[in-house]
Amino acid sequence: MASLFTKILDGQIPGQVVHQDEVCAAILDIMPLTRGHVVLFPREEVDHWIDVDGPTRDHLFEVAATIGRAQLSAFGGERTGLIIQGFEVPHAHLHVFPTKDAKDFDLTDREQTDTEELATVAEQLRAALA
Repeated sequence: MASLFTKILDGQIPGQVVHQDEVCAAILDIMPLTRGHVVLFPREEVDHWIDVDGPTRDHLFEVAATIGRAQLSAFGGERTGLIIQGFEVPHAHLHVFPTKDAKDFDLTDREQTDTEELATVAEQLRAALA
């Protein structure tokens, strides 16, 4: 069965895609830690990040760095946060987000963002990535 992320890429469910290439894709998290929070994942459905092959893993981290720079440019922050956790969706993924404080890393304290706000954030981030 296709993962939530694959369903978004296939257009089966809505999502704001801010990056995609032949290896991976990034979508806005609907329950962001901070404005501009994305989830970056390989197109191949691998459950655990330690099982992602080396070239794909390297590519994910390169794309995460590019997205992180764009997030800081578009939304500000002291640093770009990166979390690999994997409990929400059984498809390896990286949380990449601009951050000002260590408190921003709490994945248990989040609220869903409305569709219009997600569309605005996606436009800002796509512009910064261009």
